[in-house]
Amino acid sequence: MTNDNIVPGFDDENDESLKIRLEKISDIDNCLLLYLNGYIDTYNSSFFQKRVQKAVEAGYTKLLFNCNSLNYVSSTGIGSFTAFLKTVKPKGGDLVLLQIQPKVFEVFQLLGFSQFFTIEENLESALEYFKKKNTKDVTAVFPKIFECPICSKRLKASKSGRFRCSECKTILAIDNNGQVFLG
Repeated sequence: MTNDNIVPGFDDENDESLKIRLEKISDIDNCLLLYLNGYIDTYNSSFFQKRVQKAVEAGYTKLLFNCNSLNYVSSTGIGSFTAFLKTVKPKGGDLVLLQIQPKVFEVFQLLGFSQFFTIEENLESALEYFKKKNTKDVTAVFPKIFECPICSKRLKASKSGRFRCSECKTILAIDNNGQVFLG
């Protein structure tokens, strides 16, 4: 199965410095495994972000990044992973990094980002992480009525996601637990 079969248009753009191979995880809803081969730096991080954004737009919110063949990540690359996390969390998703090379993990640690990401040794433990997250008891939090943290306008959210305050136009995000965040 090709990448385009999993995420239509995924292979429309290519970059020799970073190869991405997709694999759909069938026993977990909206779960996608991305094999990264090469490096992520200032020059190719835009390519990387566009490819992963395509996958998220196709409905994949649980992202597993196999970093076994990723031999370098700059601070810009780590910023990309952070952006993905901010994108999928409000949609009830998450991301897991697996099989990180020691020198790549060192960059995450030096920049203080290792604590923000779930990092697993192998695919089995990463899948177990998502299965445990899926079984959490989700009580009905929607529709949720709350106040805008900026202008105090009373708002109603029918589901998790991003939206704009009707009064002050601030962009807000609400997660599956009903937590409200800026941006």
